[in-house]
Amino acid sequence: MFRAAVRLSVSGVRSLTRTQPRCQALLASRCYSHGKQETDEEFDARWITYFNKPDIDAWELRKGMNTLIGYDLVPEPKILEAALRACRRLDDLASAVRILEAVKDKAGPHKDIYPYLIQELRPTLDELGISTPEELGIDKV
Repeated sequence: MFRAAVRLSVSGVRSLTRTQPRCQALLASRCYSHGKQETDEEFDARWITYFNKPDIDAWELRKGMNTLIGYDLVPEPKILEAALRACRRLDDLASAVRILEAVKDKAGPHKDIYPYLIQELRPTLDELGISTPEELGIDKV
């Protein structure tokens, strides 16, 4: 009788060790957004609308420029024009010059991007009375 009890308990323990766990771990998978991709024109329009808000304040301007500069791109001249006009509405020359400095830094080693942007922005800069960092002499370290 003792032998039968041991045999049953041993076979019971074996059956417990062979059973698969009830809770299986899920495989790790990446969930990418399946939303609509924003086109370049929609991106530009979104930022132009942001900077053209009539009630934009200095904090929103800085926040918008920080976000925009954080992207892996150099902003289009029309976006920068809207940002510079927002600086003028706020009477914030320092932010306008800082935007130009940030764009120059963002252009990095591509020496033809910044002159192109200045060329495209020249009418706006002249209209708003904003000087470039080079004209102010603050581009030298």
